[in-house]
Amino acid sequence: MEKRIFCIGTGPGHPDYLTAGAKAALEWAEVMIGYGPYFSYIARLVKGKDLIQTGMKKERERARKAFEEADKGRKVCVISSGDSGVYGMAPLLWEMKKEEERDVEIEVVPGISAMLAASARLGAPLGHDFCAISLSDLLTPWSQIEKRIRAAAESDFVTVVYNPVSKERFWQIMRLKELFIKAGGADRPAGIARNIGREDEAVRVISLKELAARDLDMFSLLIIGNSQSFSHQSHIVTPRGYYRKQEAIREKPGRRIMNSSFQTILQQCDTSAYDLSHTWIALHCIHTTADFSFLDALEVRPGAVELLHQKLNSGSPPVIISDVSMVTRGIRRALVEKLGLELRCYIDDERTRQLAESKNTTRALAAMQVAAGRHPDGLFVIGNAPTALMELVRLIRKGEIRPAGVIAAPVGFVNVEESKWQFKYGCPDIPSLIVQGRKGGSNVAATIVNGILSWNEAENMRPGEGL
Repeated sequence: MEKRIFCIGTGPGHPDYLTAGAKAALEWAEVMIGYGPYFSYIARLVKGKDLIQTGMKKERERARKAFEEADKGRKVCVISSGDSGVYGMAPLLWEMKKEEERDVEIEVVPGISAMLAASARLGAPLGHDFCAISLSDLLTPWSQIEKRIRAAAESDFVTVVYNPVSKERFWQIMRLKELFIKAGGADRPAGIARNIGREDEAVRVISLKELAARDLDMFSLLIIGNSQSFSHQSHIVTPRGYYRKQEAIREKPGRRIMNSSFQTILQQCDTSAYDLSHTWIALHCIHTTADFSFLDALEVRPGAVELLHQKLNSGSPPVIISDVSMVTRGIRRALVEKLGLELRCYIDDERTRQLAESKNTTRALAAMQVAAGRHPDGLFVIGNAPTALMELVRLIRKGEIRPAGVIAAPVGFVNVEESKWQFKYGCPDIPSLIVQGRKGGSNVAATIVNGILSWNEAENMRPGEGL
C-alpha cells in the first residue's frame, strides 16, 4: 500500500482562490492537518474529516503527525495558506522525509500565494524581476535577512515583504525602509495588502518614504516597486518593457546609453535628501565624471534650474557665454539650435588678447570683460578659470552686468574655492548652480547646461535629448 501525504496551499483565504487540484486533494483526504484558523477558509470541505489542529510555531508537530497518520495507511492532507511551498509546510515535510528516511510519498499541490493575490489587487507590481523576503527572524538571523534586503535594494528588484511587523518585531521594517531609501528608492511606489481574500481585505498604495510601521501587521504584505514601477489610479505597475520597446529601438544609441547610466546611478546613490532639480543636475554630473561626490558637492539655488530652463526656452537670454571653448564643445548643439540660442566664448578673441596684454592679466579674466560688454544679461558658464568667476563677481557687484544666471564650476587648486565663496556670498540673488570645493571642469559645466536645457525630461527621468 502506497503511503502518501498531499501538501496543499489553500490560497489567501477566499474560496475562489482555491485551485481545482487543491479542492480535489481535500475531497480525497481522510485526515487534514494544519494551523487551526486555516480550516475556517475551507469550512465547506472539512465536514466528515478528521481534523488535527495545532497553534502557531507547531510546524514540526504538524509534520510529524502527518507522517504518523500516513504510516497508518490514512489519506493525509497538510494544509498551508497561500502556496505550501512559499513560507509554508512543503519544505519542512521534504526535509523531515530526507532526514528521517521516511517511506512516504509527498505530493505538493500548488496554491495561489499571498503575493500573487496581493499583486492582482494592487494592479501589476510583479511585472518584472522580483524577490520575496520574510522579516521574521525566528528561524533566520537578522544579519542574513539584512544582507538579502541590501541585495534586493541594490539590484533593483521589485520586493515582496512577508511578515513585515509583529507585536515584538517593529523596527525591522523601518530598517528595510532605510536601506531601500539609501539605494535610491524613496519615491518608489509601495503597496500594502492586508487580509487579501478575506472579509476585511484592504489595499493601499503609498510611496516608500511615507511608510510607517503602524501601517502594517502580521496580516499584511508589502510590495515595493523597482526604479521603473509607477502608480496610477491607486495601483502599481512595473513595466516589462513591451510598450516602450519600439520607442527604445528608435532611440539613438547615445540616449539609450545615457538612460541606462542614469538608472544605474539611481540604484547606487541615495537622492532622498534632494529635490528633483538637484537630483537631475547631479545625475548629469555623475554620469559625466563617474564621481558620486557631485551629489553633495552641487549647490542649486532654489528655482534656478526651472527659471533658467524657462528663460532659455523663451530665448531670453539668447546667448550662453563660457570661459573656455571646451565648455561650448560639450553643450549639445542640437538643443542649442532647436532653441535658437548662441554659444559664445571670447578666450581666443583678438580684443581679449589685447586687453589681457595691456592690463597684464589673464585671458580668462579679460574674456569676461569683453563678454560682459556684449552680453550683460547672458547665461555665464565658468568651467575652468577661477579668475573668470572672480571677475564676474566684481562686474555684478558693481552693477555693470546682471546675468540671467551663472554656472560656477571652475576647477583646480589656486583660488578655486575662494572664487566660489565670493560668488556664493557676493551675488546671492543671481540664479545659479555652484560646484562646491575644488571640483568642477569644462565637462561638468557643460553637462550642467545640458541638464538645464533638458529639464523638461526630468520628471520622466529620460535624459539625453539632443544626443
